[in-house]
Amino acid sequence: MPVADKMKDFMERSSWIRAMFEAGAKLKAQYGEENVFDFSLGNPVPPPPGRFFEVTQDFLSNPAPGIHGYMPNAGYPDVCEKIARHLGKSAGLNMGAEDIIMTVGAAGAANIILKAILNPGDNIVVPKPYFVEYDFYADNFGGTVNRVPSGPDFSLDVQAIADAIDEKTAAVMINTPHNPTGVIYPEEQLKELAAALIKAGERIGRPVYLISDEPYKEVVYEGANVPDLLTIYPNSIIAYSFSKSLSLAGERIGYVAVHPDIADKAQLTGAMVLANRILGFVNAPALMQRAVAELLDETADMSVYVKKRNIMCDILDETGFEYVKPKGAFYIFPKSPIPDDIEFVKIAQEENILVVPGTGFQGPGYFRIAFCCMTDKQLARSIDAFKKLRERF
Repeated sequence: MPVADKMKDFMERSSWIRAMFEAGAKLKAQYGEENVFDFSLGNPVPPPPGRFFEVTQDFLSNPAPGIHGYMPNAGYPDVCEKIARHLGKSAGLNMGAEDIIMTVGAAGAANIILKAILNPGDNIVVPKPYFVEYDFYADNFGGTVNRVPSGPDFSLDVQAIADAIDEKTAAVMINTPHNPTGVIYPEEQLKELAAALIKAGERIGRPVYLISDEPYKEVVYEGANVPDLLTIYPNSIIAYSFSKSLSLAGERIGYVAVHPDIADKAQLTGAMVLANRILGFVNAPALMQRAVAELLDETADMSVYVKKRNIMCDILDETGFEYVKPKGAFYIFPKSPIPDDIEFVKIAQEENILVVPGTGFQGPGYFRIAFCCMTDKQLARSIDAFKKLRERF
């Protein structure tokens, strides 16, 4: 067979968002783009901050030899140092360049972390629902995802996480602000989790790393605070992306940050640096490394998402859908009015509404709305379609 059996299976499991995109293209061709309400894809919409264009133009105009050549696999030392100082100041920690590895986005960060810590047969514990790519990232390195339930409000169930940790557990992986629910894990829960991981590490005789996937860290509402994990747990690893904070999703730039006192730091960071090379990333994009290092205190206009979230919540309130109001990210994860969320999504398409079934995030009985891509006007216009959809149940 020309395609590996495993990849055929993965293609089927990862097809929900793609399937919604393809369905949307057909509906838009049939009814007109303005009459189709596509909530399937989470893509940043505000432009990057103006200074991004100034900074990149300056670098592009620089003819210095080697400026676009290879650099250390961990990234430019001066860029790593700037990010380390920025994070260390925020966390009250003495961080240095050796605590940062520049990566090809948060996905690249997650992959080099898991490559570094997973032996075949190891697992990572992940609360569900979650970003489905974690399954594939773990499998890349012979690992598995050990799924645990979350609370009814999608908060962490610390006891369930602790109970799931065994001798094969290398890490717990969380995502905050959360895709697909928009939940931000509060500091009290993270402290409780940290205490549980310390006990679990003593029980199994190895440190349990806590990986926090944080591409939505700056997308927050009503002044919500995303706790700094580096101040809470010494065996923490941050996977970060500038995709949302600076609206640079296509530029694929992010980093790994480790706590300066993390267990086995030299080996761990050395393994991640090597993974950056041998996984084929080699290094994060040179131009983008230099650019983001000059923009650490800037963001794109996050108020764009505030307005869109409020419009969407008003629509769901008026049409009677049950949901947890998101505190961050640009998703809402309402409860399906019928147990079969896949069937619900098919019926929604008949009203020209494109959403993703919760099953695709290991959250059956729910559906995900990405409210970021449509104009405010089109978002508001979707209320009639949602009313018609709700009347069918």
